[in-house]
Amino acid sequence: MRVMTMPTNWTRAEITDLFDLPFTELVFRAAEIHRVNHAAGEVQLCTLLSIKTGGCPEDCGYCSQSAHAKSGLKAEKLMDVDAVLAAAAEAKRQGSQRFCMGAAWREPKNRDMDKVCQMVAGVKAMGLETCMTLGMLTGSQARALKDAGLDYYNHNIDTSPEHYGEIISTRTFQDRLDTLEEVRSVGISVCCGGIVGMGESREDRVGFIHALATLPLHPESVPINALVPVKGTVLGDMFAGERMIDDIEFVRTVAVARITMPRSMVRLSAGRESMSESTQALCFLAGANSIFTGDKLLTAANAGDNADAALFAKLGLKAMEAEEPMRVKAA
Repeated sequence: MRVMTMPTNWTRAEITDLFDLPFTELVFRAAEIHRVNHAAGEVQLCTLLSIKTGGCPEDCGYCSQSAHAKSGLKAEKLMDVDAVLAAAAEAKRQGSQRFCMGAAWREPKNRDMDKVCQMVAGVKAMGLETCMTLGMLTGSQARALKDAGLDYYNHNIDTSPEHYGEIISTRTFQDRLDTLEEVRSVGISVCCGGIVGMGESREDRVGFIHALATLPLHPESVPINALVPVKGTVLGDMFAGERMIDDIEFVRTVAVARITMPRSMVRLSAGRESMSESTQALCFLAGANSIFTGDKLLTAANAGDNADAALFAKLGLKAMEAEEPMRVKAA
């Protein structure tokens, strides 16, 4: 059993063995590794803002912002810089350490880059970590974002390579890996995870973790989402609001992510608003140490600042203030 290191040569058989451990043993091992690499009892608060909503040409089956979906969501223009900076200032007042901005694009157009870079520079000047998710990037676009002060770029792989084609047809799994390489090449940290509960098997969850844990460098942040079925999307209509992964299996996924990527920030993302406090507590015990706070994640509902504050008080958790371990090491 490997612990307290950062191997990138995990095999699928090893990850399968982790998933198959008795639940309490798996969580115990994950908790041990978490405490070696992270401050126990501290959770990073992040805020996510949709800076350009709807109208995305991609056909991701989970996404209400896809132009292929019939979710009733209307396409909007890119937000003004001042409005984004005002939202960032409020996020900082609420205790967020990182401010994440997402645009519903296949890729940004060069004409939008100046405005996007102004947003990054303005948020960075507030003392917040900056994160963007804009779709695929060219090398020159990645460099422009780095020069503006971007700390993180989010680009999820979503699921296993084998299940990927069941969810998306307009962008390949390799396209996503190529964007991660562009981001890495200019020195921007990577935020990369995916969604569980999309009808995948446990073998697919093994493949999803394997794909992340065998990247040349582990993502500094690994968001793990539980599908929020939205009416009008392919998966939302297919599952009709049914939760497609049980809580114990979700916690198992968090624990395996923690063990295989020991120094990464593992973030509870979409789907948390429907989780019980007990399930979230188990996720924190299993090594999750980052959440999105606020009332909304792009277009999906979220638990909200007040609910999170109450949960933190009940569990004795506090907001993280220090730099993340992988970024300290990189510095």
